[in-house]
Amino acid sequence: MLVVPRIASHAATVPASGIRRVTELAWATPGTIVLSVGEPDLPTAPHILAAAHDALDRDDTRYTPNGGIPHLRDALAARLDPTHALPVRRDNVWVTAGGAQALHLALSLTVGAGDEVLVPDPGYPPFSMAAHLLQATPHPYPLHAERGFLPDPADVEAAITDRTRLLVLNSPSNPLGTTLPDALVADLMAIARRHDLWVLSDECYAEFADGEHVPPAAHDTDGRVLTLHTFSKDHAMTGMRVGALVVPDQLAPLMPTIQEAIVSCVNTPAQYAALAALTGPQDDVETARATYAAHRALATEVLDGLGIPSLAARGGLYLWADLSHATDGDVAAFAEELVLRQGVAVAPGSAFGSRGEGWVRVSLTASADDLRTGLGRLPARG
Repeated sequence: MLVVPRIASHAATVPASGIRRVTELAWATPGTIVLSVGEPDLPTAPHILAAAHDALDRDDTRYTPNGGIPHLRDALAARLDPTHALPVRRDNVWVTAGGAQALHLALSLTVGAGDEVLVPDPGYPPFSMAAHLLQATPHPYPLHAERGFLPDPADVEAAITDRTRLLVLNSPSNPLGTTLPDALVADLMAIARRHDLWVLSDECYAEFADGEHVPPAAHDTDGRVLTLHTFSKDHAMTGMRVGALVVPDQLAPLMPTIQEAIVSCVNTPAQYAALAALTGPQDDVETARATYAAHRALATEVLDGLGIPSLAARGGLYLWADLSHATDGDVAAFAEELVLRQGVAVAPGSAFGSRGEGWVRVSLTASADDLRTGLGRLPARG
């Protein structure tokens, strides 16, 4: 009998991604229109690609400092400093291997085994996945349809226990497209201060907020907010894997060691590409913003024509639609059948938490033709 070493028990608790399950089924089913994943359908801007090529041509492929190339960190700090209550300087900004590594790094700094992380339900699945991987416990706070899926401060406070260490906020939201108003952000920060919690703010979609984006760090007067950014969506750089984590002063001295243990540094040509994205022409961001706003209007029009309710999104790259009339209480099974029978993939709402049951997330990053055709295959509401 073959005897193998035991797998770490907490690794088995990491939930699988319901988004990936549907998307991989779609990729394996020829002809499927994929509306389930947030992959920008726009080219990466030429000046960004040129910066990466230039780094390769001059053989600039060695290690950088753990935090990233200084010019990139300085440019990020300069961009963020006016929006934060506390000063943002180079030592506060750490370049990461995309938003995913920034998330893991943030949780590594703030929670340990047995600690609790407050995550939105519905919310981005890796919030919970990363917590499990660090032997912490994700604890959902509910987002109610009747409140437009915005957090109720009373619900958030009621979810806090003596083991809670971190509150996760996400605006604009993946999957909901909601944005947090300034007054609500202030209320949530007051709760974090009252209960001495860290706050992790996922701002990957900040460039796609309708109107002013309010970062929780704008209300952070005592250094408890960590902020996550990425170049993946606004600059169509998903495969380059460049993000950033902004940390308060008290965490900055720990960062060289923690970053060294996880990734050492991000690959050098991709960092120069990110620097060009940040400091060069911003036409690509404007094009993306206009494109996805047009796609949102188109998707809403198609859904309205089918009688399918959707949440009025205020930002982000997704539309949240109510298909409870057709899902029979199991939207995950419905989504898989939709791939096989109708040739269209949407992300099941239950992949984002129990309160997503009956809903689906539609990615606005697909082409206009795919959006119109794919959404037209959804079952109309009688």
